[in-house]
This record gives sequence, structure tokens and C-alpha cells, in this order.
Amino acid sequence: MKATLLVFTLLLTLMTSLASAADAPRISASEAAERVASGKAVLVDVREPDEWKETGVAAPAELLPMSDFNGDQKLWKPFLEKNAGKEILLYCRSGNRSGQVAKKLAAQKLPVANAGAFKDWESAHLPVRKVE
Repeated sequence: MKATLLVFTLLLTLMTSLASAADAPRISASEAAERVASGKAVLVDVREPDEWKETGVAAPAELLPMSDFNGDQKLWKPFLEKNAGKEILLYCRSGNRSGQVAKKLAAQKLPVANAGAFKDWESAHLPVRKVE
């Protein structure tokens, strides 16, 4: 009985660690800004175009919606090719969608981090721009 419980516990631990192995780290907006300024990373807003127009975006952000990432990747494929070797830093409205995309990119062994929410960028008094 103890051996069975031990094996079950070990398997559960292994499965949990494998499931989170593809998770991308979460970084602050300030850390994201520093990495982008160094030229070693690119910042991506994964929200949808209506959201960009409504609230604005981080000044250095590329605008690549999650819908394109989950779809035919007309925007994402060329972006990833152009930025091969750079760390991809993602944000959205709350950090949820950026976390989902980051996890998928991490599973592809790409250098990626979740920079959370647009409001974090604004709260850190980092530059923003309007989108028409």
C-alpha cells in the first residue's frame, strides 16, 4: 500500500512538472521595457485591434492579435522569422491571453516571457501610443 502511494505521488509530481515545463516566466512591465531597450527582445500586444484603438498600446509594441496566432498566422509567421533569436515578450488586457500564447511559444522552444497586462505598462509610467 505504501509503495503504491509512493509511486502514485511520484507520477503525479512528474506529470505536474511536465505540464508546467512549457510555461513561460512572468516578468514586470519595467523588466520588459529594459529588455526591449537592450535590443535583445521585442514586445508584442496580443489583444485584438478594437482593444488597441480603445486604450492605446505600449509605444514599442508590435500588434499581433491572438486570433491570428491561433488562426492562419499571416502576421505571426513573418514576425517570428524576422525576430528569430530575440526574446518575445507578450502582454494583453489582463495577462491571460499573453500567458496562453507565451505557453505555446515556449512549447516550441522559443525564448518568451509574459509581461502581463497593458495596465501594468501604464502603471509603470512607460510610454504608450494611440492606434488609429
